[in-house]
Amino acid sequence: QVQLVESGGGLVQAGGSLRLSCAASGTTFGIGTMGWYRQTLGNQREWVASITSGGNTLYADSVKGRFTISRDNAKNTVYLQMNSLKPEDTAVYYCKVFSRTAYWGQGTQVTVSS
Repeated sequence: QVQLVESGGGLVQAGGSLRLSCAASGTTFGIGTMGWYRQTLGNQREWVASITSGGNTLYADSVKGRFTISRDNAKNTVYLQMNSLKPEDTAVYYCKVFSRTAYWGQGTQVTVSS
């Protein structure tokens, strides 16, 4: 079992920055790809970014060039640096980790005001 704890959400003005963190604990041996998703009320959860255990990254077109995903394998933590935030980035952000199966964090609210 893997437990995920997210932090770093909050309220920021458009153009601002936030950094999300997601720390994994429990059976962390063998953690593979880590990623971030987001969801707004009434909509499906959408993929934002992923990073493999080797450090390869992928981004959704909507965040490419503004968001940066990274990970610290020693701390079993994945980060999402979000710059140039837009009101449409407002959502609950979830981390997802693969370790034999998929695990989800509890979500952290990000609100971007115009």
